[in-house]
Amino acid sequence: MLRENRYKKKTLLGQEGNSLLMLLAVLAILFCIFKFLFLVYKMSDWAEVEYYDHILNWFRLPANIETFLHRPWTLITYMFVHDDVLGLIGNVLWLWAFGFILQDLTGNGKLVPLYIYGGLVGAAIFIITANLMPALAPVKNQFFFEGASASLMAIAIGTTVMAPGYRIFPMINGGIPLWVLTIIYVALAFSRGINIQSTPILLAHLGAAGIGYLFIQQLKRGSDWSEWMNEAWDWATNLFNPDRRNWKKTAKDDLYYNSKGTQPFKKIPNITQKRIDEILDKINQQGYRYLTEEEKEILKRAAEDEDL
Repeated sequence: MLRENRYKKKTLLGQEGNSLLMLLAVLAILFCIFKFLFLVYKMSDWAEVEYYDHILNWFRLPANIETFLHRPWTLITYMFVHDDVLGLIGNVLWLWAFGFILQDLTGNGKLVPLYIYGGLVGAAIFIITANLMPALAPVKNQFFFEGASASLMAIAIGTTVMAPGYRIFPMINGGIPLWVLTIIYVALAFSRGINIQSTPILLAHLGAAGIGYLFIQQLKRGSDWSEWMNEAWDWATNLFNPDRRNWKKTAKDDLYYNSKGTQPFKKIPNITQKRIDEILDKINQQGYRYLTEEEKEILKRAAEDEDL
C-alpha cells in the first residue's frame, strides 16, 4: 500500500492534497465552464435548447437506457455537473459541512471514494427505476439526472454513522449533535415531494444513503472499500513521474530531513521510523483526532526537529 506523501496535522481548506478542496474546486470549475458555453449558445444564433442537446446532455445521466449505452461515461460525469446555480451552492455548502467532518474523523483518503460510490449506486438505481416505471415512458428521452446530491447523501449518512455524537458549533450550549444536521439535510433533500418524475431520484438518494452506511460499517470492521481506489489513483498520478524514487516518500523525508531545526540531520532520541509510520497509518485510517497526546507530541517534535 502506497503511503501518503505528506503528513497532515489538520484537514483545512487550502491545505495541499485536501480531497475536500479538490472536490469543491472541480464542481465550481465545471459549473463555470458549462455556464460559459451556455452564454455562448445564448448570444449566438443557436437556440438555447441546442446547448442542452449538444453539450449538457452528453454529461448528464439519461433515464433512457439506450441513450446511456451510447454515453456510458455519464455514469461518472453526471455527479459533477450542475445546471442550477442554487443547486450548486446548496450542494457545495453541504459537501463542505459533511466532508470536513468526515476527513477529520477518517483521514484524507475516504471522501472521494465514498463520493464516487454514492454516485454510482444512485445512478444504477435511477436508471433501473426509470426504466421499470411505465408512467415515465413518454418523458424518458428527456429525463436526466445531474448533480452531487446522491454522492452527498452517501457522505452525509456515512459521516453520521461514523460519529453520530460529533458536535458542531460547540459555543452553542455545548454544541449541536451531527445527527440533527443530518436530519435537516435529509428533510430538505426529500422536500420536493413524491411524484412520477421525482421517484427515481428519491430512490437513488435512498440507495446512496445505504451505500454510505455500508461503507462506514465495513470500515469500522477493518474492511476499507476505498483502498483500491486510492492505490489506483496513486499509481495513475505517478505513472509518468520521472523521479520514481519519490513514489514512496517516508516520514523521514517529510518530518526529518525537511524539518525546521538548525541541524536537519540531527537524530532525535526515541523516535524510530517504524513508530512514525505507524502513526501516519493511523492518521490515514482513522483521522488525526484519534491520535493520543503522546502520538501528537511525537509528530510535533519530529517535524520541528526538537529533542524529546
